[in-house]
Amino acid sequence: MKVESPSTPGQPGRLDAELRRLVGFARGARLAGGGFGWLDDAGVPAPDGAVHTWITARMTHVFALAHLAGVPDTGPLVDHGVAALSGLLRDGEHGGWYPAVDRDGRPLATEKRAYDHAFVVLAASSAAVAGRPEAAELLAEASEIVERRFWSETEGACVESWDRTWTTCEAYRGANSNMHAVECFLAAADATGEDVWRGRALRIVEKVVHEHARGNDWRLVEHFDPSWRPTYGYNRARPDDPFRPYAATVGHWFEWSRLLIQSAAALPGSPTWLLDDAAALFAAAVREGWHVDGRAGFVYTVDWDGKPVVRTRMHWVVAEAVAAAAALRDATGDRCYDDWYRTWWSHAETYFLDRARGSWHHELDPGNRPSATVWSGKPDAYHAVQATLLPRLPAAPSAAEALRRGLLDRTADADARGDDGDAGRVRAR
Repeated sequence: MKVESPSTPGQPGRLDAELRRLVGFARGARLAGGGFGWLDDAGVPAPDGAVHTWITARMTHVFALAHLAGVPDTGPLVDHGVAALSGLLRDGEHGGWYPAVDRDGRPLATEKRAYDHAFVVLAASSAAVAGRPEAAELLAEASEIVERRFWSETEGACVESWDRTWTTCEAYRGANSNMHAVECFLAAADATGEDVWRGRALRIVEKVVHEHARGNDWRLVEHFDPSWRPTYGYNRARPDDPFRPYAATVGHWFEWSRLLIQSAAALPGSPTWLLDDAAALFAAAVREGWHVDGRAGFVYTVDWDGKPVVRTRMHWVVAEAVAAAAALRDATGDRCYDDWYRTWWSHAETYFLDRARGSWHHELDPGNRPSATVWSGKPDAYHAVQATLLPRLPAAPSAAEALRRGLLDRTADADARGDDGDAGRVRAR
C-alpha cells in the first residue's frame, strides 16, 4: 500500500490525533453516580437521568482501548464503567443486565437483550485485557450468562431477548445483535483463551452471511422469525427505527465484512468463503449505498430491490466503511480498497467531524446537514474511535489484545520498511 504523510486523512498521525480528540469529548459522559450518559451535541449528558447499558458498555470498551493505546488518564474511566456494569446496571435478583436504569439504579426497562449483553462481554473483555480491577470477574459472569441464556447450540446463533425472569424468549431473531455477538465472541476468546467462542462466531457468520445474505444478492437480512426465516416486511411502518429499521442496513454490510476478515484471521484453517463473502458484502454496500441518491454519502437503508428507503447519513456507516476498506486492503493487497479508504476518510473529515463542538455529527440529512431524526446528540464514541484504531492494527487478535501486544501501527511500519507485515492478515486465496 502507498505510504503517505502523517497529515493525509486516514494516516497514523491524523488517526492518533483524532483518537485523542474523540476521547477528550467522550470523557464528558462520566456520570458521578455511575456509568456513562447519553451526550448531547455539546458533550453534556442528557438531563433525562437514564443510564443505558449499551452506552456504558461501549464507553468502557472505548476507554479500555484508549488506555491500551497510551491515552493518559483513561484507566480510571475504564474502572468507572466496570463498576457500573458490576452494580448499577446489573439485575441482582435474576441476573443479567437491564437495558437502562435511572440514576438511582431503578430499571427503566426490564427485558434482557442480547444486544446489551454482547456489549457487556466486549467491555469486560477489553477491560480484562487492559488488566483493570474486577474486569475478569465481570467477564466471567457476563460470558456465562451469554452462554447459558442467549447462545443456542441448536440454532448456531443467539436468541434476541428474554423477560426479566428469563421465562419468555422473544419470538424474533436479529442479525444486529448476532453481529455484535461475533465481535464480542472474538474478543472473549482472546481475553480468556477459550477457543469455543471463535467457533461460535463462525457459526453465526455462516448462518447470517453465508446462508442468508449470499442467497439474497448480498442484501443482508436483518430480521427473522424464531426458525430463522426472513421477515422481509418487519418494521415497514417504522423504517428509520434506530435498532431495527425496515429492510437492509447498508452500514451493517461493511461491519459484517470487517468481522468476516477478523474471523478468518482468528481461526486457523478458516473457510475460504470468509474472504470471498467479505469482498462481496463490501462491493454490494458500495454499489447500493454510496452516492446512490445523487448526493454525497451513504444512505441508511435500501429495500429488497436495492432502492433507498431512508436517505439519512449516519456517522457510524462511514466509520465502518473505512474500517472494512482497511481490513480488505490488508487481507488482499488490492489497491482499490486503499482508494476507498482514503475517499471515505476525506468524506468523514469534510462532513462528519465536528471541529467546533467536538466528536462527530452522528446524523446528517441527505444534503449532509446535521439532523436528528433517528439519533439525537452524540452518544456513541465506539464506531468513530474504532475507525481510528482498527486500520492501524492487524485483523487478529482483537483490538484490545493487539494493543496490549504493542501491535499498533505495526502493519504501516512494515509497509514503510518494505516488509510483508503479515501479522494477523488473511492472505488472498
